[in-house]
Amino acid sequence: MSRPVTIIGGGLSGLTLGIGLRQRDVPVTIHESGDYPRHRVCGEFISGRGQLVLDRLGLLADFKSAGAIYARTAMFISGAAKSPSRELATPALCLSRYKMDALLAAKFQELGGHLRVRSRWNRDTDTLKREHQTFGGDANTLKRKHQTPGDEGVVSATGRRLQPAENEIRWFGVKVHVTGASPVNLEADLEMHVSPDGYVGVNRINDGQINVCGLFRARPEKQRAESKVDWLLGQHDSPLRERLNNAQFDTQSFCSVAGIQLKPRRASTHDECSVGDALTMTPPVTGNGMSMAFESAEMALGPVAAYSRGEISWIEAKRQIAAHCDAAFSRRLAWARLLQWMMVAPIVRHGLGTFFLRSNWVWEFMFARTR
Repeated sequence: MSRPVTIIGGGLSGLTLGIGLRQRDVPVTIHESGDYPRHRVCGEFISGRGQLVLDRLGLLADFKSAGAIYARTAMFISGAAKSPSRELATPALCLSRYKMDALLAAKFQELGGHLRVRSRWNRDTDTLKREHQTFGGDANTLKRKHQTPGDEGVVSATGRRLQPAENEIRWFGVKVHVTGASPVNLEADLEMHVSPDGYVGVNRINDGQINVCGLFRARPEKQRAESKVDWLLGQHDSPLRERLNNAQFDTQSFCSVAGIQLKPRRASTHDECSVGDALTMTPPVTGNGMSMAFESAEMALGPVAAYSRGEISWIEAKRQIAAHCDAAFSRRLAWARLLQWMMVAPIVRHGLGTFFLRSNWVWEFMFARTR
């Protein structure tokens, strides 16, 4: 009899892992505190190896059927300086999270997975009950056994780790869609607009819409009086403001998140088994976060399935997952942190910004190192 697996969080990584496990007949329950469909703060494009994961799991065709489109060019803009519109080495796949999460949730349930929406996982009512039924024993003894993180058969896919402050700087994520009835003149399929307080990514997605997603830093001594939608419009004399001046926003798509933690973490330092942003978050400027969510889910798939079949212990499954993720992501995250610094450091933005933006060597080097 296969051991059951519980996944906490029904985002990209949690649902993808759940789908892969159900394809291997592993009994899986996903607890998701929200519901579907829903909008999420996200760049809404998959750039990197994540597309290969979707293809191997048989999901890539579903994404295309849902209206996903390809982005083939990208450019960076900082003040008056901008890079050329460059061809991406591999086109990025663009689809709104509104459609993407709902698609994955439906697929998971079609495969027989148990999806509990508006549900927060509780150790006492889930893990303890399951272990009591499986192994017997006194409930209080089992409860004492689980006073530390890392419950057996439980994978954390809870999304971004939130933190009140990082070096006295708070990071905020904000997103909204421009409707298909409001054309936006983009010079590249993916544009990254850098400002003194952060950056805004603009890209085409399904149904003729434009996704506008930004990451901003706000220090305690500098309060922002304008609305969060105004943050996304950019400075009054900026190319971003010019592009979005007449845009019609879909107000239902607006969402935001505060206190984002960008400091990378190694999987081997976790007590719990984690995938996706619950494991570590790459700076959004890399455009690789969604890909890493899918990649980490696939890396967890083999060890978790082996645990379910009774071939390895949960401790060994966690060890293998951590080793795979650290080997795949550690170097990538180090380069991503450097790129994040380059985007917001005044000395780089004002002094060497034009060189970095126009240098093909810098572009190719950083693009390759962050994927």
